[in-house]
Amino acid sequence: MSVSTPQPDRILVFIPAYRCAPQIVRVLDQFRDPSVHGRVEEILVLDNRSPDDTAEVAIERARSLAIGKISVARNVDNFGLGGSHKSAFTYAIAGGFTHVLVLHGDDQGDIRDVLPVLEARDHDQYDACLGARFHPRARIEGYSAVRVAGNHVFNWLFSIGAGRRLYDLGSGLNLYRTAALESRYWHQFPDNLMFNYCMILAHVERRDRISFFPISWREDDQLSNVKLVSQATRTLGILGSFVLHRKAFLQREFREVARSSYEFEILEAGL
Repeated sequence: MSVSTPQPDRILVFIPAYRCAPQIVRVLDQFRDPSVHGRVEEILVLDNRSPDDTAEVAIERARSLAIGKISVARNVDNFGLGGSHKSAFTYAIAGGFTHVLVLHGDDQGDIRDVLPVLEARDHDQYDACLGARFHPRARIEGYSAVRVAGNHVFNWLFSIGAGRRLYDLGSGLNLYRTAALESRYWHQFPDNLMFNYCMILAHVERRDRISFFPISWREDDQLSNVKLVSQATRTLGILGSFVLHRKAFLQREFREVARSSYEFEILEAGL
């Protein structure tokens, strides 16, 4: 009996970036180690029309690293965090990448936390391997007790609504199998920070194979774009929509502005 050979990894690292010029240098420096950048085919820094010089700083740092895998691009419009994901997912599908590894550009996550997942080949077994800040073995630095408690409450509420244990609703370190994204079920999800909440519920509804892995997470000089009260209200609204109209959840239009495509321009390729 023949045994199928796993498809060689072609991993796209997608780094969404907005107003993180001070942090993007540290994020790119995480790829200095060959054991890290040697596992990925391309690193895409995608600037979402930042008002600062995030893209320019990224280009300068990429040139100095000279590892030949870093591309820097800018969205043609301000698409939001969710819209940037859609840009990168589309790019990965068109480019034939096997996986998309998301690492936020504000340097709160550590790329090394995903290495055990890759070494164990978990990404071959799951449609999404999701970094969890609130996993029992996770490490959090700089988060207030109030924010930690609030996240635990929302994780608990979503777990009840979804009918399975969810350790995080959307961290900045996630690994997706591109084949599971090809149907573009995510296209009508919100273009803002609510995108990840829809994604986690979609995984449940679609019966995707998902796993959570512990990550280290810190907050020091990052700029937050989150308005906690309004975000909490919208987050509960998404959960309510899922619970009350679960069968129609994947067909619902969540966006305020419906776009046919999410495009970006390459500023520097393969630095």
